[in-house]
Amino acid sequence: TLKFKGSAGQSFGAFGIQGLKLILEGEANDYVGKGLSGATISIKLKEGSNLISNENTIVGNTVLYGATSGYLFASGQAGERFAVRNSGAIAVVEGCDSNGCEYMTGGSVVILGDVGDNFAAGMTGGMSFIYDISQKLEKKINSETVIFQKIETKYWKVFLKNLVKKHFQETDSKIAKKILDNFEIEMNNFYQICPKEMINKLENPISEIEKVNIAS
Repeated sequence: TLKFKGSAGQSFGAFGIQGLKLILEGEANDYVGKGLSGATISIKLKEGSNLISNENTIVGNTVLYGATSGYLFASGQAGERFAVRNSGAIAVVEGCDSNGCEYMTGGSVVILGDVGDNFAAGMTGGMSFIYDISQKLEKKINSETVIFQKIETKYWKVFLKNLVKKHFQETDSKIAKKILDNFEIEMNNFYQICPKEMINKLENPISEIEKVNIAS
């Protein structure tokens, strides 16, 4: 476990492997967790900061590019092309700019805030959850390869809650705490994004309807 304070340059935690944990109080530049391979990266505001995490950027562009496994928890917004080509990493951030989850093939991404244009373009695997309190997702998502819906099943509700809880434990995120304190209500502000080609292949379907279809 390595602890840092201040501003990290490009490619912080790139190619980090299982067993490594990086904790940063401050902010980081582009390519955080590029090629992440099992490590855990936690990035949070400096102690005493008066910034509102979910209204400010804490990591740069192209974060988790080509990541294969591991975790990222960042208490703030990400830049453009967040989790592009992610094939297995699990991440929680509090907003992202354009082209988030582009060409994503695996892993899970939770975004506790707004996303930019062209979200999920070419996404063919994995799962995303967006906290869409501003009701902008429908205009931002590229639905060519994915569907998006409210969270319907108990499995995915618990899955989401556990990730938000882990995010709070790692970063002391105020927005995460707000959601957890009223989860049964706040859950209605989330959308689940699933690639169309994965719907009938999921071990845990995203709705009861899929279960019926699979059984038949």
